[in-house]
Amino acid sequence: MSTILKIFVFPAALILICYGALTILGGHITPGGGFQGGAMIASGVIFCLIVYGLEESPIKFSHNFMAAIESIGALGYVFLGLAGLFTTGSFLYNLGTDIYHIVPSNVVNIFNYPDPLNAGIIPYLNFVVGLEVFVGLSAVVIVILKKEDLLKNMESK
Repeated sequence: MSTILKIFVFPAALILICYGALTILGGHITPGGGFQGGAMIASGVIFCLIVYGLEESPIKFSHNFMAAIESIGALGYVFLGLAGLFTTGSFLYNLGTDIYHIVPSNVVNIFNYPDPLNAGIIPYLNFVVGLEVFVGLSAVVIVILKKEDLLKNMESK
């Protein structure tokens, strides 16, 4: 890739990553959320991986880091769902906005911060979904790039 493209890509990727984080954090009050924000963060990482290559990319993630982030996202989603199931009998019940008054008040207070735009567990769900989408999309591109590198090495031999 050209030098001009390499100079442009890293700052643009950082902007994409920050905008993705903003989309995740504001997903409960604006259009967007976990999936859209996770896709934006992954696009910043993918942008660097494609332009710089897998080995020279300024944004590198180890396999253990990616596995840990994916596990945090998946387990967070399951735990939030089970919290609603054990409390109300409904999986993913929004515990912070207790419309039917069936959640104990101490549980409501955990997710009910003093904000007029209270969304209960929705911001937490956006966060864990964003982690899952970011890791999933990035992992697909990393696997494709590793396979391309392997094929190039086999052809050169």
